[in-house]
Amino acid sequence: MMPQSNVLVNVPLRPEREAELRGLLASMNFVPGRVNPANALVPFEQFSQIHVARFVILDDQTTGDLQVAYGIPAPKYPLSLAFLADFDGPADAFRADLARRAGKGLEHIFSCCEGFTPGMDIAQWMKEREIASATDYVNWLGRSVGQIREEDALREALDTHLQQRPAAFAQKSPREVHAALRAFLQEEIRAGRLALTPPPATPLGWWLRNAAHLIAVPLVLLIFSPLLLLYLPFFAFQLRSREKSDPEIAPRVDPCQEKRLATIEDYDVTNQFTAMGSLKPGLFRRWTLVFLLWLLNWTTRHIYTRGQLARVGTIHFARWVFINERGRLLFASNYDGSLETYMDDFINKVGWGLNLVFSNGVGYPSSRWLVLDGAKNEQKFKYFLRRHELPTDVWYKAYPGLTAFDLKRNTLIREGIEKASLSEAELRQWVALF
Repeated sequence: MMPQSNVLVNVPLRPEREAELRGLLASMNFVPGRVNPANALVPFEQFSQIHVARFVILDDQTTGDLQVAYGIPAPKYPLSLAFLADFDGPADAFRADLARRAGKGLEHIFSCCEGFTPGMDIAQWMKEREIASATDYVNWLGRSVGQIREEDALREALDTHLQQRPAAFAQKSPREVHAALRAFLQEEIRAGRLALTPPPATPLGWWLRNAAHLIAVPLVLLIFSPLLLLYLPFFAFQLRSREKSDPEIAPRVDPCQEKRLATIEDYDVTNQFTAMGSLKPGLFRRWTLVFLLWLLNWTTRHIYTRGQLARVGTIHFARWVFINERGRLLFASNYDGSLETYMDDFINKVGWGLNLVFSNGVGYPSSRWLVLDGAKNEQKFKYFLRRHELPTDVWYKAYPGLTAFDLKRNTLIREGIEKASLSEAELRQWVALF
């Protein structure tokens, strides 16, 4: 299995070069929201391991909410540039490849940021400025970009073969269809027209770290469970006291901003989403969220690894990242469908999960007991989310036109055709995939 990794580099801009940076990022797109994969700065199409990547200028327009809601002076954060990527293999190898293939382009981009001088070791410079995710999610752990492309080519070839012979296949039983398509596949592989590369062995270091994490989190919870149970009544009292007094800030987004966000969406079946906001003041909310994301990260590493995040199956990659000494939270997602359907999907299926995380943010619609209400106030939640959304300047996806559902179907087709023998029930399910 080829594990996936991610990076997030976050660096302050040089104020006098903001306009230049925005121009450089715009030059990487055909039009806003539609990247040129062969752009001269970072030619994404040359990287066989990148699933998704983005550049986004973190220009948070909601920092004043702390003053409005709690009378706390608004923090003055510098504008910064974030580079995010999700890819196959280890991060060190990815950084080295990035520097080798796109070093000059990255020099142009990062020279607009504090602390960078052309000629520096880009890979090392990026590594020193990375921020680790509090939680990250991979739709299908171990499914590489190469596997995705091979499986889509397989599905397309089998579909074409079936459509060209409708009468012949209509007379066959599911078992005969399976046998005929297996014979066709073997012929295509021998001719070099198709390839199904076996998955690589799982790196031993990754396997050991993952196994240790699987055991360590429940073990820590077990050890500290008596203290957690003792603290629970105090936690509940503090939580409800704050929930009753925390103000909502969820006005409708300015139409100009909403239009600006809409112009970079819906060029593909998949969209990007980047949002950030301030945490509610005080250590209580900060450490509540740290603890919750620590638990959520265990579930995304060990439970939600095969196409579903709870009941939501439309997300390819997502991450939650603390920045500015845990004063703010950055959320980045890659999802199928429109933003409206994405929000509806979450509200209807895992609204409680949205509340667990985002109710710790300033201005979130009022929640009860951390999981109730909140996102169920649909209109306020949508206004809140849209208000905290940032325009993603450059966004790349390696397999446009393919949804998470398509990827899962293609993987199931491959798994079925590689098996010499299937039960009658398995055969009917497999043939129904076409």
